[in-house]
Amino acid sequence: MQFRPLHDRVVVKRVEETTKTAGGIIIPDTAKEKPQEGEIIAVGPGARNEKGEIQALDVKVGDRILFGKWSGTEVKLDGQDYLIMKESDIMGIVEGGAAAKAAA
Repeated sequence: MQFRPLHDRVVVKRVEETTKTAGGIIIPDTAKEKPQEGEIIAVGPGARNEKGEIQALDVKVGDRILFGKWSGTEVKLDGQDYLIMKESDIMGIVEGGAAAKAAA
C-alpha cells in the first residue's frame, strides 16, 4: 500500500474477533459487530503545536489499539478495508495479553 496519512491521522486495519463463543456456538457474520480493536498500518508525521512545531504521535506502526465504535472513516485501498482516524479517536494501546497472542 502506498498511502501516507497527513498530520495526526493514522491508518488502522481492524483485527477480526473470533467467530466462536467460549461455549462453542458459531456466530454468523450478520450477527457480529465490527471489532473495535485494530492494528496501526501507517501514521502521519504529527500535529503542529502552538509554536508551529510538529508534535510526534504516541502510536507507531504495528501497535494494537482500541477505538470507539463510530471512530474513523472507512476506506478501501488495494481491495483491503481500512479506517483512517485521528490519534485523538484512539482510546489506548493494547499491551501484553492480546497483542502477544496475535504475534505468536
